[in-house]
Amino acid sequence: MKRLCAKAALDLVPDHGIIGLGGGETISYLAEDIKEARKGVKVVTPSDHTAQVCKKLGLEIVDTKEVKEIEIAFDGCDQVDSDLDAYKSGGGIHTLEKIIAKMAKEYVLLVDETKVTDKLNNKVPVVLDIIPEAVNYVTSQVEAMGATVKKRDEHLLEVYYDTLPELEEIDKNLKMITGVIETSLFYQVATKALVAGEEGIRVIK
Repeated sequence: MKRLCAKAALDLVPDHGIIGLGGGETISYLAEDIKEARKGVKVVTPSDHTAQVCKKLGLEIVDTKEVKEIEIAFDGCDQVDSDLDAYKSGGGIHTLEKIIAKMAKEYVLLVDETKVTDKLNNKVPVVLDIIPEAVNYVTSQVEAMGATVKKRDEHLLEVYYDTLPELEEIDKNLKMITGVIETSLFYQVATKALVAGEEGIRVIK
């Protein structure tokens, strides 16, 4: 499934320019395909593992801070819905991922059918990237909103909802808390998703 998804993504990779590659096995397969296809692209990535894979393949890595625009970026996610809203909660590097996504003219999610739902639900937590000194304040503010907070490490907090509010409300209210840098909710960020299933690839636009 992952190799199938990577092969489909290769068709979207330009021959030249700067592209973004996120983390995960599918992205590693895509990097291999890019090398095999001899695409003359440069890569920005938030993932140390992907950077290592690209360097081993001989793909040129560009530091994210040196870039202001990307032709296209590819990434995985924990869950994506029919509106292309997504959670990227597992990796804990969503701030860097979102910076790259926002710089990209097109941001494409690569997933299998198990990651797709009609509407995002509360089975996946929203993870907050925070300033460590604000941990108690941020926790109290989130709890005042009716959610439960679990500390993952000094700069990541997992937010759990019994009943999920509207995604726009979550996106706005959590980011308004002083001390929160970013959230793992990618609300209206993705432009396309390539979904690998038993019957091949389908596209969510």
